Amino acid sequence: MPNLKVKTPNPLKHASKLAIVVPAILAIWMVFYTIDEGHVGIVKRFGEATEQVNPGLHFKLPFADTVEELEIRTRKNAEKLKASTFEQMPVGAEVSVNWTVIRPEAFQLYKNYGGLEQFENRILDPRLRSAAKDALARYKAEQIVQNRGQVIQKIEETLLATMEEFPVKLDSVQIENLVLPPKYLQSIETKQTEKNLAQAEKHRLERQKLEAQRDVNTAEAARDADKARADGSAYAILTNAKSEAEAIRLKGLAEAEAIQKKAEAIKANKVLVDYMRAQQWDGKMPTTMMGSDQSVLWNMKQK
Repeated sequence: MPNLKVKTPNPLKHASKLAIVVPAILAIWMVFYTIDEGHVGIVKRFGEATEQVNPGLHFKLPFADTVEELEIRTRKNAEKLKASTFEQMPVGAEVSVNWTVIRPEAFQLYKNYGGLEQFENRILDPRLRSAAKDALARYKAEQIVQNRGQVIQKIEETLLATMEEFPVKLDSVQIENLVLPPKYLQSIETKQTEKNLAQAEKHRLERQKLEAQRDVNTAEAARDADKARADGSAYAILTNAKSEAEAIRLKGLAEAEAIQKKAEAIKANKVLVDYMRAQQWDGKMPTTMMGSDQSVLWNMKQK
């Protein structure tokens, strides 16, 4: 049988290949890097910040460059603090602010303050606490409770003024929690209860006043209706009386005119009778005439 020779692998040869391939892969891996959306990359060469890059795929010098991501999305900082009101009443409050790093100026912020956390601790948080305490000290406790929006506006104004020089944008400030002394809360509750009772009493009095006014209006309406009916009746009576008087007057005028016509007719008839008598007279004078006594007749011939 022929002799078979078996090749024995050379471990040194494989090790040398691995020694070449692995560093090459690591070098390639270290050259490329990505920046996530909502962030910018701060490239540092041997520890010195050199440039700012946007989200996406980039490459760097291995072993020389390092990259640190800086968030440019809206962040929220909240601060718990103890303060005093205008009347020196102690209050506890939790104040928050939403803010955003201005993208083109993120590199300068990193270079000046070393990152977001350091900027918050050294710049933003102390100014937020100071603005909140200053605003709370300008108002009485009752005003803070009733007009929280006005207090928030004052905090925003003060904070914007103190943060104007920094490369950030402040979006909104909120007072998320306000802690007042229990005795004061009890006094507010008592005062509110009394106020509610006063409002209820005022409402009751106004309702009584409205009911009284309604009765007055009803009485006045009834009175006006009665007056209108009385005026209508009086007007009707006066109209009827005038109509009757006018009828009587017209009737009287008609009767007078009839009497006048009758007298004129009688007068005309008398003239006619005299005319007829004159036509029938024979020219002889009467022979007798009536005396003072109608029973006596005088014979004018015998005389």
